Amino acid sequence: MRKNPKFDDIRPYYEDEIPAAMQRIAHCEAFPLLASFVCPDESVESVRQRVAAFKTTREFQHDTMRKANEQIIKRSISEFTCDGLHWLSKDKAYLFVSNHRDIMLDSSLLEYYFVTQGFETTEITFGANLMMTPYIIDIGKSNKMFKVERPGGNIKDFYEGSLHLSEYIRYVITEKKSSVWIAQRNGRTKNGIDATDQGIIKMFCMSDKSDKIKSLADLNIVPVSVSYEWESCDILKTLEVYESQNRRYTKKPFEDLTSILTGITQFKGRVHFEICKPLMLEELSAFEKQTNSEYHKSVAKLIDNRINSAYRLYPNNYIAHDILYGSKKYENEYTPQQYRAFYQRMAQLNRYDTCDIDKLKEIYLSIYSNPVDNR
Repeated sequence: MRKNPKFDDIRPYYEDEIPAAMQRIAHCEAFPLLASFVCPDESVESVRQRVAAFKTTREFQHDTMRKANEQIIKRSISEFTCDGLHWLSKDKAYLFVSNHRDIMLDSSLLEYYFVTQGFETTEITFGANLMMTPYIIDIGKSNKMFKVERPGGNIKDFYEGSLHLSEYIRYVITEKKSSVWIAQRNGRTKNGIDATDQGIIKMFCMSDKSDKIKSLADLNIVPVSVSYEWESCDILKTLEVYESQNRRYTKKPFEDLTSILTGITQFKGRVHFEICKPLMLEELSAFEKQTNSEYHKSVAKLIDNRINSAYRLYPNNYIAHDILYGSKKYENEYTPQQYRAFYQRMAQLNRYDTCDIDKLKEIYLSIYSNPVDNR
């Protein structure tokens, strides 16, 4: 594939840049800690030599990243499942639009599944706010991640940034013939409501305004629904929502890193990915006569319907709903033991005694109960 310098500011590493990146990763200050997590039964020096010898993204992903995900599953997930692979063809590129519950794991675990099933991995959005250190940048860009800037600045800069991103995504899918993973919204959902930002749909269309139907049909959009039995960073999300209610929330130093590490290590119970039916041309064509704004909203709703219908509800979701609404409507969906386990986890909020504990618990319960209402 011919290199396109137009996207040098956001693209992942080219293959000829991988060997140097592997050398930097293998000799970075964090490597001993990373190696001990990914390969606990090997010496750090053995892992270092293997990583330093990688020449391709595929080698890095099929060895190191595969092992990293296996350790995450082994240490913090009781059951990992994925359905819907039959919707995909190995010789076709897709735009996977996923609900967003965990900063890293939503995409990482899906990529791991693709590796185990013999599918090519996708390029992945990489928030500029997460590019905290040189070695994180090296790991990300060696793992097919491309940079996405958070909205900000003036309208002109925002428009140009959105157009640039849109052009890159279309370039990857239609010219590089590689798939792309992107979250359905900017930032993780903190309240358990998975809703696609229609601005994301507008951004997809910006790179081809000749035909709004064909513009999206050419991207082969596939919704993805990920469900965690125990919501990733549930306590942290509760505190953020609480603090956001009366004032603009400002992230604390290293907060994103804390969320990444908590998401990796926190027990998540069962985790399920559902690859949903791709958006079909005939579905998009039904919106032909709508205005552009109406069209973007309709497509977002179509994605939401797929994701919410496929979202796997666990006992915790039903327990939270019954507690929040003071009912026993779903008592057949969980056991007394599961109820006690949920209540015990929620009791961790009692330590934040400078907050309104009842309000904290209401927010916490909503995170788990909203998916029931969404369904």
